[in-house]
Amino acid sequence: MAADLERGIVYIPTNAPTIDYYGGFRPGDNLFGTSIIALDVETGERVWHFQTVHHPIWNYDLPNVPILVDVNVDGEEVPMAIQTTKQGLTFAFNRETGEPVWPIEEVEVPQSVVPGEQLSPTQPIPTRPAPLEALGLPEENVIDFTPELRAEALEIMSNFRIGGPYMPPLPEGHNEPVQGWIGCSGGLNITNPASLDPTTGILYQPSGPQCSGRLVQPGTNTDGDTHSCTSSEGDCWTTGTTVSDWVQGGGVGWGGPQGLPMHKPPYHRITAIDMNTGEHLWWQPVGEANERMRRHPALQGVDLTGVGGGSRAVSMVTGSLLLTTRGMNGPAVLDARNKATGELVGTVELPAPGQYGMMTYEHEGDQYIVVQIAQGGVFPASLAALRLPAAE
Repeated sequence: MAADLERGIVYIPTNAPTIDYYGGFRPGDNLFGTSIIALDVETGERVWHFQTVHHPIWNYDLPNVPILVDVNVDGEEVPMAIQTTKQGLTFAFNRETGEPVWPIEEVEVPQSVVPGEQLSPTQPIPTRPAPLEALGLPEENVIDFTPELRAEALEIMSNFRIGGPYMPPLPEGHNEPVQGWIGCSGGLNITNPASLDPTTGILYQPSGPQCSGRLVQPGTNTDGDTHSCTSSEGDCWTTGTTVSDWVQGGGVGWGGPQGLPMHKPPYHRITAIDMNTGEHLWWQPVGEANERMRRHPALQGVDLTGVGGGSRAVSMVTGSLLLTTRGMNGPAVLDARNKATGELVGTVELPAPGQYGMMTYEHEGDQYIVVQIAQGGVFPASLAALRLPAAE
């Protein structure tokens, strides 16, 4: 949660109401799921709210705390609340009134063919800022390291129906003329939140393009020992009776040519957005090509500079610097970038990859940076503290 102490308002981001990928038993938009809710801290009364996903079934819970900042939009001082998303959409509101700073349009989206499901016919899409990554997979974004890889990718794509982030799942055994419905977008998650410079109003967000498809299966298929698993104590299975008609099934066999990504680079980037104007200022790739890409037979002789081969970055602004990690897939380092351009100006090693966030403080005249690091797993297990050298 975030709090505006002056106005006495607390801002709460929420998850979807229930199970992912099917919501036929909860018709309607399902307020207040996947919403930002502003509450009067003294009375508990709702001041305003906005639902970022109607009838949410896609696991698009709001991943980060709302960011509060005062900006100047078209010559007017605006107390802003910013909500970032997994889809790469950035919602901006007047945090006092709840009015969108820039228009948010209700855009028609595909409807489900799963029996019993009734999705919202539209979803809210901000007109500004632009999405971090394309909503969909246009041909100009398809891998093009070589003509052969591009042709293979386009052939794979012809077997699927591809759209933006709100492509619904298909039921197992479907009669569609395609292998699956694929949704493409790219935003951040709980492990790599956005950061903001309050002195400039510039927002820094990590992202990477991704596409995925889902199938759902009858809920009765998951009862008893038909849904077995292996644990340290032996076999286990779901207990009780599944009451949902449909639950998560398998994937749809989506994959890029010769095990490479379907998209062209960059595969991970960090983008600077001026929240005074809603304009993207610049982006920079995060990380270099990994060993697997460098050794791939189809990429021999191909320039892999700046492909963004790390993963989503953790970031923080301090002084003139934007500090970023390279995510779980990149080397365990902390990069210092010029916050105005994103240009890399220095790098130091970390004991393990950074994740979730970092902080800074001053003690006895020295500035310290503390990074949450993940050692041997996906969740931070330790903190790495670094002391900046004294100013000359």
